[in-house]
Amino acid sequence: MAAEGGRTKPVTQSRMENFRKVRTSEEESPLPFPDLPPDVVEMKVKEGSKIRNLMNFAMAQMELKGRRQIVFSGCGRAVTKTITCVEIMKRKLGGLHQVTKVRYKTLLEVWENQDPLPGSGAQNLTVHKNVPSICILLSRDPLDPNQTGYQPPEPRHGLEPQLGQAGEDTSGSSSKGLKRPLPPPCEELLTKKLQVQVPDGPRGSGSTDHQADHHH
Repeated sequence: MAAEGGRTKPVTQSRMENFRKVRTSEEESPLPFPDLPPDVVEMKVKEGSKIRNLMNFAMAQMELKGRRQIVFSGCGRAVTKTITCVEIMKRKLGGLHQVTKVRYKTLLEVWENQDPLPGSGAQNLTVHKNVPSICILLSRDPLDPNQTGYQPPEPRHGLEPQLGQAGEDTSGSSSKGLKRPLPPPCEELLTKKLQVQVPDGPRGSGSTDHQADHHH
């Protein structure tokens, strides 16, 4: 809005093109979690934050410094990036209790007029914007499961599908490998294979064929 001649007139789009955003600030508000330790780490995620830098610092706090709890917060366009950071930490550490709170925060944007009227001082606009905000608490220690937004730790097997698959492959190959030190079953299978597939072939070629089949 701009004041001219004692009357207030709306600022049109054409006139807004003369303004440049010079500063953005968030209203300060306490974290929406009771009984947090005074030294709890809050990761304030911004739209331009790099996930790698955020996670390096957050993981160092939880693993190297032995923190029991950590909070990720973000608003506006940073909400999605905040959730991404939380999911990465849950997969890396495992066994974390989670509480999610969604609310609105007020952003204060200061816009400066790049083409002020002659003889007038600096003309700035202050815009108040209400944007969605998210705060997520991750804790190694159990949290109240009855509070709104609580999520229990994910099962360990759900966090490590690749390791589980690798374990199955390893156990499978191990069971195949156990056939060699058991002479009776091997000789019986080998004799049947020779009788069915290579009845007139030499025993050496049958043995080679059996090893190739085992290899695949």
